[in-house]
Amino acid sequence: MKLVVLDRDGVINADSDQYIKSPEEWTPIPGSLEAIARLTQAGFRVVVATNQSGLARGLFDMAKLNAMHNKMHKAVNQLGGRIDAVFFCAHAQDARCACRKPQPGMLLEIAERYGIALATVPVIGDSLRDLQAASAAGARPMLVLTGKGEKTLKAGGLPEGTAVYQDLAAAALALAA
Repeated sequence: MKLVVLDRDGVINADSDQYIKSPEEWTPIPGSLEAIARLTQAGFRVVVATNQSGLARGLFDMAKLNAMHNKMHKAVNQLGGRIDAVFFCAHAQDARCACRKPQPGMLLEIAERYGIALATVPVIGDSLRDLQAASAAGARPMLVLTGKGEKTLKAGGLPEGTAVYQDLAAAALALAA
């Protein structure tokens, strides 16, 4: 089985320092939905792994989060793609949980659910914590320059072997080749 794990905010959809709190605020990054369709059509199972501390902060509730994810699923499906699952950490940063990136817990749970070793699994994110989680879980970190990606690249300190792509479309093109 081929599996790819994507961060959500800044990779699939536009990010905001004020958080994405509703389906109306959830807007795809140009080319990202087509990239997911390309990955699906290339035989990848696409899974999203996202920190959503806005839940713990009371900025939105489960109904709003589900509505955002339903919008994302429908938009991807309309283009012939599929997101198999969305894993999320609802804890605040100070909760010290094992699932909030940069901790590898969410990725390890994905590996267990899918019965796959992470060594060949690309994990695509726009922030250092996405890449650190991938590295800690033994997966392949990939940085996209959308969202916080350019800032992340400039700050340096990327895990060894991190591949860098302009956006999810470019990463999908490389993976599906």
